[in-house]
Amino acid sequence: MSDPVQFEAFVRAYQDMVFSTAMRLLGNDAEAQDIAQEAFLRAWNHFADLSGSPTAGGWLKTVTRNLCLNHLQRHRARWKVFSDLTREDDEGSERELEIAAPDTLEDTLLTADQRELVERSLARLPDDQRVSLLLYHFEDMDYAEIATHLKVSLGKVKTDIFRARETLRKRLQPARESVGV
Repeated sequence: MSDPVQFEAFVRAYQDMVFSTAMRLLGNDAEAQDIAQEAFLRAWNHFADLSGSPTAGGWLKTVTRNLCLNHLQRHRARWKVFSDLTREDDEGSERELEIAAPDTLEDTLLTADQRELVERSLARLPDDQRVSLLLYHFEDMDYAEIATHLKVSLGKVKTDIFRARETLRKRLQPARESVGV
């Protein structure tokens, strides 16, 4: 049996990371709290192996991410489905979507206010767009890994990330202009 005092210190050390990971992926406070509790229950069951391990934080983050993805998978009916990978250009003819080159989101975050604005904007994205974008930028997963984890096509992942970036760009553009970025 694990030592409750040591486990309490373990929880205090990792609770912010676990909750913020769940909150970013789920966008819902109550669901993030449930996932965080489940992650720590799993940590309790493996605490003998985790205590003192330098990889405990990574293990816990991976467990949290997988629990979030499983939760979202069960609630996929809420997700919006995109019908195609084309859109009209200025002349009215259809063209394929251009997928934006990877940007490092963290490079653009200069202040706490900007971070808060980005977090609020991320939370307002549709689930499928937010999850794909966060897995790509914050979990360093490539498109194929994201498609495999979410059990969707590679094209859907690319479209979701593209649309999430476009939505964020539009929402954040006024803020960027006001600070002269």
